[in-house]
Amino acid sequence: MAASSAPPPNTANATKEVDIYRDTFIRYMGYSNEIGEAFRPLVPKSIVAASYGMAIGYVCTDTFDKSLRLQMAGASNRDVAILAGDVFSWQMMASVIIPGLVINRITWASRLMLSKAPVGILKTVPTLIGLASIPLIIHPIDSLVDRVMDETYRKKVL
Repeated sequence: MAASSAPPPNTANATKEVDIYRDTFIRYMGYSNEIGEAFRPLVPKSIVAASYGMAIGYVCTDTFDKSLRLQMAGASNRDVAILAGDVFSWQMMASVIIPGLVINRITWASRLMLSKAPVGILKTVPTLIGLASIPLIIHPIDSLVDRVMDETYRKKVL
């Protein structure tokens, strides 16, 4: 990327600017689908689908914001497109796809293990386990996605 472009997400910067989409409470909007997955045993499928819509909206908003800022800073269209691809890919993997799958499987496995339990427990305990798992999976998944992006997309285009 040209010298005028922004650094890739999550890299050190001498004057570290707060990234509202990754360093503030707004980041949790990206995890709305994990909450939907945890509540899957208790809510209609349309609610789970809506939680994915919210998470993907967060991803698109972050991508648009970073791309627009870089474009307004005078970067080339190529650099803007490269950054947009990086942000969108990172966010989709780290905020939507991988955590959604992990929480879905944790909740499913919990439900399977409790299959002989009374209905109230069968529905609520897997949800509680899924919700409790969210804070535990965030940082490992973010680190994994950083490594994957560094070894693939960022290695090829940056």
